[in-house]
Formats: sequence, structure tokens, C-alpha cells
Amino acid sequence: MTPDAQTAPPIAPTAPRRPVVRTHHGDVVEDGYEWLRAKDDAEVRAHLEAENAYTDARLAHLEPLRETIFQEIKGRVRETDLTVPVRQGGWWYYGRSLEGRQYGLQCRAPLASEDDWTPPKLDVDVEVPGEQVLLDGNVEAEGHEYFALGAFSVTTDGSRMLWGVDTQGDERYTVRVKDIATGELLPDVLEGLGGGARFTPDGRFILYSTVDDAWRPDGVWLHRVGEPTREHDVEIAHEDDDAFWIGAGFTRSRQYLVIESASNTTSEIQVLPVAALPRLAEDPAAVPRTTIWSRSERIEYSVDHAVVDGADWLYVLHNRGALDFELVRVPADAPDAEPEVVIPHSPGTRLESVDCLRDFAIVEYRSGGIPRVGILDYRTHAVREIAFDEPLYNAGSGGNPEWAQPVVRLSYGSFTTPGTVFDYVVETGELRELKHVEVLGGYDPADYGQERLWAPAADGTLIPVSVVWKRSFGDPGAAPRPLHLYGYGSYEHSIDPGFSYARLSELDRGVVFAVAHVRGGGEMGRAWYEDGKLANKRNSFTDFVDVARFLVDGGYTSPDRMVAEGGSAGGLLMGAVANLAPELFAGILADVPFVDALTTILDPSLPLTVIEWEEWGDPLHDPEVYAYMKSYTPYENVRKGVRYPRILAMTSLNDTRVLYVEPAKWVARLREVDADALLRCEMTAGHGGVSGRYNAWRERAFQLAWMFDVLGIADGASDRLA
Repeated sequence: MTPDAQTAPPIAPTAPRRPVVRTHHGDVVEDGYEWLRAKDDAEVRAHLEAENAYTDARLAHLEPLRETIFQEIKGRVRETDLTVPVRQGGWWYYGRSLEGRQYGLQCRAPLASEDDWTPPKLDVDVEVPGEQVLLDGNVEAEGHEYFALGAFSVTTDGSRMLWGVDTQGDERYTVRVKDIATGELLPDVLEGLGGGARFTPDGRFILYSTVDDAWRPDGVWLHRVGEPTREHDVEIAHEDDDAFWIGAGFTRSRQYLVIESASNTTSEIQVLPVAALPRLAEDPAAVPRTTIWSRSERIEYSVDHAVVDGADWLYVLHNRGALDFELVRVPADAPDAEPEVVIPHSPGTRLESVDCLRDFAIVEYRSGGIPRVGILDYRTHAVREIAFDEPLYNAGSGGNPEWAQPVVRLSYGSFTTPGTVFDYVVETGELRELKHVEVLGGYDPADYGQERLWAPAADGTLIPVSVVWKRSFGDPGAAPRPLHLYGYGSYEHSIDPGFSYARLSELDRGVVFAVAHVRGGGEMGRAWYEDGKLANKRNSFTDFVDVARFLVDGGYTSPDRMVAEGGSAGGLLMGAVANLAPELFAGILADVPFVDALTTILDPSLPLTVIEWEEWGDPLHDPEVYAYMKSYTPYENVRKGVRYPRILAMTSLNDTRVLYVEPAKWVARLREVDADALLRCEMTAGHGGVSGRYNAWRERAFQLAWMFDVLGIADGASDRLA
């Protein structure tokens, strides 16, 4: 090899153009890269491998930095640790993580007594009396490049367990059953299930869902424990409408089975007594079901059960005439009765969930862009909010499986406060801290700041912007700093304040982290979501651009010091803003990006497409929707004659939600206009990326090293911060 060959820069793969013509509503489109959709084609695989090799070669100089960042992340985490135990039945259930192991262990230990509601304080160096290791994810993952746990359930009496495993990344699970006392594997092997399989309360059956060829959950089934396969299983509910999915679960009281059919905007719920399940398994048609409210377009609701003064009530959270939802209740034996309002609709306060326990209900809601938790008194209908001190935080309930528990388990955190677990004693109002996630290496929250800014959009709407920084580098806005701007903006999903071990590697290098809470998310209530979907989708993109300009104009950063990031639908956001305002960003990280949205949403045979029509519109049948989507979808709108920021697109071959072909085509199209675009495709992974915590840390280190390179701080120097 000659010296010149040794130092020659790597050459980007060139995907040949093989035009495929599609015509919709009189519009003819020639797509040169649709052939990349043939996932099993050897040439396609070779192209993806070539893209990976090119990306590796281009970024080889960052390997030392990647290793440094990985070690930083790893060095902050207590690798051998335990979660806070959760009471269920006669046991405390908890998880273990072990140094050097990718996956956690599911464990349990017996209660001290029936009245024991205070979780034991566990220490990694002290043996837990009576501990049983139920499942070791590391053992399950042996021989597989990918591993994900999609179900884990223990019978009410604690005698048997089931677990569901995905080793491909395609979110189809194989479920097995074990006798815990003997360690014996039962003959049950249920393949091709959706996530979330669970035992019925009596432990005699397994309740599970199946998915159709479009990955839509379409059926709910009962499997009798002890049967080897699904051959004799009974489908107890099926959803025929391609725009709806179906699922089932049990009220916390364990008295009712709840079967829900739902689309993105409409729901319909049936309930039936759990006592009827044996008859249901013999003959589904023989057991009557109660439909709470028949499906009505754009009416969403959920149902839970409570017993108040000896009477059975169904509590219904709904948006019928209540944009931000209200809570009502109806008698369980007369659900068609006039509903009694429990929590009235209050515009701007978005009621999100209600969980009914024996003596009270847990209400989760958001106002002022902050998620909140309250306790509902069944008799007075008053809601007592659980207060926290920080102005920006994220609080939610979790780990509350017991119907009669007198405490509420809460998770709490902020951009600067590591995850904290509390028990809230409902009777006294006492908030007991059970565990505060430790950050090794001397982390002090006081060294970091967080604040909420409000950026004006072009139409006058104020967009919330969360900003996080390290104080030693000075207040943000005093001088332009490297800035990492994150966004999502779809499906009413909110990007709430949360702590990140990896983010410290940015903040400690002087990078400011910011979140643009653009319309299409749920941060400011249902109207915020409605204003960023369907025919209002462009608001998500222009909001993000307006936030970026606001940060530049306010002296927080400059275009050559700003990197944007978003994933999945947030990847669509990234592709759109790259086309709208390429001059504003030095780099864009697009993770599993939905960048070929029009092609996907036009094809009802692709996974989840029909369901998505209520989020994006139906371009297949509506020419106005077609024209609108075509005006913004990133692949369709790559521009000539502009200088694009550096782009890194991350994807996974087995992703069933956003197919790998979308970023593959997008990168090929960007290269046509001389954009500096890189593609990295995990060849054994799904929508969530690689599995295993160490693998995930290395992947994040890979992304951060690329960001730092774009921002000009890859060498660790801070000269650009002056």
C-alpha cells in the first residue's frame, strides 16, 4: 500500500439510482432509492455494511474520545445496585444490577408480616434473607446479540412466573412459564406474541395480545397454563378495524377484566367480571360484556374500578366535551346512567391518568408544562397535590400494584436532581425518601442550573424552552456557548425534566443543553398537541426553528455552535428543520428518523400505517393531505444549492416502527446535494437501539463524540467557550 493510499480520505458509498415511479392524485414521483427497502436482498445488506464502514472510517479519529466518554458515563454509575422493593402479595420484588453485566436480575424476598408496608433497605454488600433470583437477563441473553424483556408476571399466590423475550428487536416475544418453587419449566412455549403478557388473577390462564402483519395489536387471547403451545388458546376479543388496536388488563381491584379498542383519537372499552374468565375460556360468546361507551369519533376514555361505601363504581376519565379531560363515575351495574362529575374539566390542566386503589385514587395531570401527582378523596372528590420544591421537575406514580396499600410509590427527578424514589403516606401526608440515585465522582446538583425560557413563535405563541448548564462556565446567554437543542413534538408525548448520566459529559465541557417543547407534544395540554398534528404539523417544525433563532438572538449560542437532536417522530422534526433552516445548525443527529413519512403513510401494508393516519392524515385518499405532507416530509424536500449541517442518522435493521430504509434513502438523497451525511445501521437491533446497558452507553458515547467534533470541542479544550 502506498503512503497516499494510507492517508486517502474514505469515499462515501454511492447507492445507484433505480427509479420507481408512483402516482397519487395525479402527482407523479420518481423515487431513485426505493430499492433499498428489500431488507433481505444481499445488495441492500452490502450497502448498509458499506455505510457502516464509511461512518467508522470517517469517525475513527474520535475513538479515544468515545472511550473517554464511555468511561465517564460508566464511572458515574453504581454498577452493582438494587432497586427499591415493591410489595406484591407476600413478597417484596426488586431488581439487581451487577458490575460487568449487561442486564438486570429480577429478585424477591418475603414480607416480614402482613402489615409490612415499609420496604426493606437493601445493601449490595449484605445478603437479603430469603432472596430468590427469579430471572437473570444475562443468562437469557446468552448467545444473542440482542435481548429485550417484553413481559414479566408472577401469579397472585407467588407460585409461578412467566417472561417474554425478544432476541431480534422486532418486538415479537416468546413467552415461557416456570414453577418458582421447583425451578421446573412448564411446557408452555408461546411464540409471536405482543408485549405485556400476564397471568389472570387466579393464575390459571395467561392473558396476551397478538399482532397482525402490520404489527397492529389485533387480538386478545386466553391461554390455559400447562398447554404446550397456542393451539387450543381462545381469542376472546378481536379488532377488525385497521385504524384501531386492542389490548386488555385488569383493574387494580382484580374484579374486572378491561378490554380496550383504541385509535389515536377514539376508544371503546368493555368490562366483564374476572369470575367469568373460566367460562370465557370455554366459550367467549357465552359471557356478556358491558360496553361503557360505544366508540364515537374523537372521544377517548379510560376506566377503573373502586368500591366506595360498599358500592361498586366505574371511574371514567374522558374528553367528551372536555378538551383536557374530566373524571366522572357511573355505577358498575348501570354504566349507562347519568355520569357524576368527580373532577370537572379545567382548560389548561390536562388530566392524564387515574389509578383507583381501595381507599383513594392516584391522579396524574399536568399544568404549566409540569407533570403533577395528586390524591383523590372518593367521598369529597377533593384532590390533594403532592408538592415538590423545584420549579422544573418530573413526578409520577409507579410500583403501586396492591389494591389495599396505604402508601403511594412515586418517582421524582429533574434535569439536575438524579432519580429519587418516595413513598407518600396518604393518611399523614408524609413524603418518605427511599432511594436517591447516587452519582459517583463527586456530583453536586448545586453546580448545575436549570430554567424555563419562553421563545416567541412567528404566530406569537410562546414556546417553552428548558435550559440546563454548568454554573462554572457562566450563565447561559452571557456569551455564545456550544448548545445541544433537543426536540420531539408528536403524539402528545412530553419531554419532561429528567436526569441523565451521559448529559453530564456535555455540561462538564461547557455545552448548554436545551429542550424545545414544540407544539405536537403534550407539555401544555391537549390544545398544544392539536396545534402540532395533521394540518397543523408544520407548527412543530417552525417552532423548533423559532426556538433556535431565539437562542441565537439571545446570545445563548451561534449557528456554528449548535447541534440539534431528535429521534423517531423527532427525527422527522430533524429532517424538516434541516430543510427549513440549514444555516442555523452546525450538526443534526437524527435517531431512527421518520424522514420518508409520505412514502410510508401512503402504504397501508406497512407496519402501523393505517393507525398513523389520525396523527398525520391520510394522503392515500385525500389529495390535500397528500400535498401538505409532500410539502414537508424530509426525503421529498432535500434542497439543492444550500449548505446542509453535518448529519448523523442512526437506525436499526429490525426496527418495526420506523424502517431502516427511511434514513438509508434520506442519506443517499442528501449525498446527491453534497451534504456531509453519515448513516449508522445496527444490524441486530430494534426501534430502541442496541440492548444492554454497556452497549447503550457506548452508543451514546458514539453520538456525543460526534456532537463534540461538530462543536469543535472534541479535543476537550474549552477555547471556543471564551
